[in-house]
Amino acid sequence: MKKGQIVEGIVTKVDFPNKGIVKVEGEEKTLIVKNAIPGQKVKASINKMRKGKAEGRLLEVLEPSADEVTSPCPHFGACGGCTYQTLPYECQLRMKEEQVKAMMDEAVNGDYVWEGVSPSPAISEYRNKMEFSFGDEYKDGPLALGMHKRGSFHDIVNVPECQIVDEDFRKILTCTLEYASESGLPYYHKMRHDGYFRHLLVRKAVKTGQILVDLVTTTESDAFDMKKWAEALQNLELKGSIAGILHTSNDSLADVVKDEGTEIIYGQNYFYEELLGLKFKITPFSFFQTNSLGAEVLYEKAREYIGDTKDKVVFDLYSGTGTIAQILAPVAKKVVGVEIVEEAVEAAKENAALNGLDNCTFWAGDVLKVIDELGEVPDLIMLDPPRDGVHPKALEKICNFGVDRLVYIACKPTSLARDLEMLQGRGYKVERIACVDLFPSTVHVETVCLLSKKCQF
Repeated sequence: MKKGQIVEGIVTKVDFPNKGIVKVEGEEKTLIVKNAIPGQKVKASINKMRKGKAEGRLLEVLEPSADEVTSPCPHFGACGGCTYQTLPYECQLRMKEEQVKAMMDEAVNGDYVWEGVSPSPAISEYRNKMEFSFGDEYKDGPLALGMHKRGSFHDIVNVPECQIVDEDFRKILTCTLEYASESGLPYYHKMRHDGYFRHLLVRKAVKTGQILVDLVTTTESDAFDMKKWAEALQNLELKGSIAGILHTSNDSLADVVKDEGTEIIYGQNYFYEELLGLKFKITPFSFFQTNSLGAEVLYEKAREYIGDTKDKVVFDLYSGTGTIAQILAPVAKKVVGVEIVEEAVEAAKENAALNGLDNCTFWAGDVLKVIDELGEVPDLIMLDPPRDGVHPKALEKICNFGVDRLVYIACKPTSLARDLEMLQGRGYKVERIACVDLFPSTVHVETVCLLSKKCQF
């Protein structure tokens, strides 16, 4: 195989997260192609040859897999948001289980209990938060608002019939695009660093039905009529109720939703969600699992893994808005949460008061720096780090506490597999691992791991 060559082959399996392994006709070596499905016959262009390994770009699916079905989403294929819309849900779960199990078998020293993948309670319309981007579907085309086109950093696909959010999201998206288009103002161009419209952030509580809408723009213009747009949103026939309509300014060069000042156009800048009988105040930028019903399954598993917390001090590191901390708090002696996002910490404190919990304390700061200042020695530790996992120096400090049980929740199993090397090297044994699918139709899956101390340090 050579760079630039066009080849055909059968996808034999998919490695995490979406690396299709293709057996090319007449070749001994395999080819890695993203976004393929096991059993498909594909045509691909080889674009990399590295250390004897070939990587290619999917050009065409010549023959579908025997398991494939018609996608329920008309945007599938063009939109980069979902990968497995044409794969029945049971096949998605089976594939994710095989991927993570193989990864954990390689990372874990010795025997452990594998508990498989728990499905999401909702397979479609499950997301409680979406960040839509402004742009154009093609160069110099009309204004678009939706998701990035598959394989593109620039082109945006309009997604008025997106299937992983409910109808209220779709109506708000369509209404906002209409008003933005009528204004004649341009979207923010990532290369030229000019323009106005950047993102639309929509959050909705599954249990209470409350909605937050936030339009993110630069400060380049004040010509857009925010009040008129907000009135149009309030006049929509929605199943939920709008709690707040906001306008966030963001002049940063990075293509991320960043808060450089938020104005309330209507209502308030928060709403309430409920999980496992507790109430949580959610603000626009605070971390909260994007699948509320799936989060209940995940946190039940984490609570089961951490075990008896009676009269124990628990550290909840990377605590977000304090969801896990407060789920553990009712029977614990004390729960200490650490989170780097100050807004989330303030929300966590309010949530604890809201739920009548006086044995939770929350610290704002980087776990690596704050962990030395807590003045507490934990009996148990809960870890729920961001996608990249735990900083090695922070993990070293965590190991030094020598707690009996440690639960690690990973949104990226490769980060967990890497961190297990140090944890096991410092005397921890992997007892149980389970997955919870919070992201149907996508490549992502949550992994929960219970470790116990097997010797004194």
